[in-house]
Amino acid sequence: MKKVFIAGFAFTCFLSFGQDFPRTDFNLEKLADEIFPIQDLDLNYEELYENLAQLLSRPLDLNEITREQMRSLFVINEEEINSFFKFREALGPLLSVYELQSIPGWGRGTFDKIIPFVTVVDSQSKLNSSLLHRIGQEENAYLLIRVERAMETKKGFKPETDSSQKYQGSPEKLYLRYRIARMNDFSLGFTAEKDAGEPMNWSPSKKKYGFDYLSMHAQVLNKGKLKNLILGDYQAQFGQGLIFGSVFGFGKNSETITTVRRSNLGFLPYTSLNENLFFRGVAGTYALSNNIFIHGFASHTFKDGFINDPGEENSFITAFSTSGLHRTQKEIQNRKQIGETDLGGVLQFKNQSLDAGVIFNQTDFTKLLLIKPNPYNQFAFQGSRNLNAGLYLNYSFANFTFFSEVAQTMQHGNAVTAGLLGSISRKAELSLLYRNFSKDFYSFTANAFSENTQPQNEIGFYWGWKYVFNRRYSLSGYADLFRFPWLRYRGYAPSEGSEWLLRFNYSPSRNVTFFIQGREESKIRNLSDETILYQYAIGVKRNYWINCDYAVTRHLAFKTRAQFSTYDLGGKTTRGFTLVQDMNITINRWLFSMRYALFDTDNYDNRLYLYERDVWLAYSFPAYDGKGVRNYVLIQYKLSQKIDLWFRWSHVRYTDRAEIGSGGDTIEGNTRNDVKFQARIRF
Repeated sequence: MKKVFIAGFAFTCFLSFGQDFPRTDFNLEKLADEIFPIQDLDLNYEELYENLAQLLSRPLDLNEITREQMRSLFVINEEEINSFFKFREALGPLLSVYELQSIPGWGRGTFDKIIPFVTVVDSQSKLNSSLLHRIGQEENAYLLIRVERAMETKKGFKPETDSSQKYQGSPEKLYLRYRIARMNDFSLGFTAEKDAGEPMNWSPSKKKYGFDYLSMHAQVLNKGKLKNLILGDYQAQFGQGLIFGSVFGFGKNSETITTVRRSNLGFLPYTSLNENLFFRGVAGTYALSNNIFIHGFASHTFKDGFINDPGEENSFITAFSTSGLHRTQKEIQNRKQIGETDLGGVLQFKNQSLDAGVIFNQTDFTKLLLIKPNPYNQFAFQGSRNLNAGLYLNYSFANFTFFSEVAQTMQHGNAVTAGLLGSISRKAELSLLYRNFSKDFYSFTANAFSENTQPQNEIGFYWGWKYVFNRRYSLSGYADLFRFPWLRYRGYAPSEGSEWLLRFNYSPSRNVTFFIQGREESKIRNLSDETILYQYAIGVKRNYWINCDYAVTRHLAFKTRAQFSTYDLGGKTTRGFTLVQDMNITINRWLFSMRYALFDTDNYDNRLYLYERDVWLAYSFPAYDGKGVRNYVLIQYKLSQKIDLWFRWSHVRYTDRAEIGSGGDTIEGNTRNDVKFQARIRF
């Protein structure tokens, strides 16, 4: 079977290389493959994909878009950005998005990448009506209703289950979302979610309002000198993410050039499902002059956490809980136990080429945080207050941009990051970044470029590059050298490491894309040996991808992929692979997406993450682990101009186990089926 699958992969790619049919609907999956070339890490890929989809759901007005907003799309380089602004300055406001095809230096590839994210808005519709009237007339408004569940009964829902693992709610996962927005004008919305197993109840004293998670925001922009005002839930993105980093900052293992730099976006409404990475309160931006801005915010939220003696006056926090799940009695007991107050401000100077600012942030917890000591966490944050101050400076010259930030945790360590990216020529791009984070630098809202999850205990240098031979061939890659001055989780010794990636892209026609990619990472990891404590060895992870996207007609498209991995640790090598075939069919108002995948991995070290198409704003990114078969069917139906419907069924069958999952999520048997239904109503 595997040999037949591989032969089919080679044959279908070969047949498709001569085709040149009109392109089908925009493929978010293809864009994600470019932005996230490595998809085997423990990142929240669902959240990253949701952010991409939100960008698609709110196209940016080309006549209002800023350089930072354009950079935040991650799809065009500095030379192309400069060409756009020169074009707009010379010819005035754009009348149509198709004028982008006339920009000098922009090829068809650039136009195809950016067109899903931008639009042109009639300026008169914004000027000749009141805010309330514009809200009432805005067409970019929608309501999402989503229901999903596993068809098999998990252990936590069975009557005979022990009370410590028994789920208190129903097995359905519910999601409700409403948003109405206009770029650079206003945004209103709410998001509500109940995870499977969480109870639905109304108890304001326990911060429960039906759904377990509820997020709301109201935003107005550009009202005279008041440039931004948000009430409710929001996020902050300033500098390079050392102090304030929103969920729009992607990790190191992303596109080799554009994602290295963080965009200085300021305050943004928070609409994600992550229950930990947001502020709640008020945030605003005020223009002191044309070039000087002051940003300020005040926030108070409640975090999940473990308290040593709940209810006692001298109790303290032993750990935070970040899962966002509140199903069992224990999880419900830990829900919103810790109050967190944040105050902060940014004084910013900005002109066409220079963007600089001073940042301050104070975080207070209602209880002391005293983490149980381990060898690797001896420098973890302890206490109830954390103060950070920093400086950032971004400067653009010609086709290059320099970016940097320096931050200091008062009475503790500091963090520094600085980089350069730009276009050396029409064909070559380059990115460089240096980072140095002390082991006792603490920031609870950081999202900086780093090897570790947090910018802490790390020194590194990154070099990325991309070369486009012509519109058919391109080559890209990066090398990253890093060092950990102190111990880290699963690495009980100061150590060094390295990582590199190389990717070759071939597009023989507009409807065919082929790439082959290799990546290697080397760093120490502890060994599981009960006779010798803290023994470690160098672990080397290698990944290889072969991928082919091809459209046979404008209504029929395929994707074939093979992924392989090996992991060497302590003289032992384990392996994993998966073979995947996707098919997408468009018939009038119907869209069908299907997948059949085989996977075989020796252990969890060789798990393989693969993106799966899902309903709008919900993206599946499961880890293919073990041995088995996985498939899914996604159906979308456009009921009318205002209503879209989705149905998704996914199935996995393992051949190496008699039960799936662990704890309350355990399913008896070797198969699992999940179904999902979603409706989108536009107003």
